[in-house]
Amino acid sequence: MKPEETVDYNIKVAWHAISRMYNTQAAQNDITTSIGFVLLNIDQEKGTPATKIAPLLGLETRSLTRILRSMEEKGLIYKQGDSVDKRSVRIFLTPLGLEKKEVSRQTVRHFNLKIREKIPQNQLEVFFKVAAQITGMIEGKTLFEDFVLKPLRTESAAS
Repeated sequence: MKPEETVDYNIKVAWHAISRMYNTQAAQNDITTSIGFVLLNIDQEKGTPATKIAPLLGLETRSLTRILRSMEEKGLIYKQGDSVDKRSVRIFLTPLGLEKKEVSRQTVRHFNLKIREKIPQNQLEVFFKVAAQITGMIEGKTLFEDFVLKPLRTESAAS
């Protein structure tokens, strides 16, 4: 099977192209794609518990910690203890964070509008359905239940 005939290759190539496009736009606004996605997932009024952000973005906690530290250094966010759950920390946007969130929102919106201009709705519906099925199969952890690694054939084993 050629790489371009595999599902994972096509998803990876598409995501890398999207990521490069977003990073180009983000760099013009002194942020990164990762920072933009985090900004989009922080509630503007109530803040967002730090522990809720990583799962929303599919990030490891360590990666999110590094991103949040960078965001704090850039003056995009501030942390505040949760008034209800004293063990929890909520992340809030600063005025600059709100500004960069709006840049991120408009960038994502523009990309999606341009895609919808070029790709018919019925094709997008099939795409969303297939993507959800693939995600469900992966998250269901059943893809490899019956997988058995076949031994490699070597020249000495073949003779």
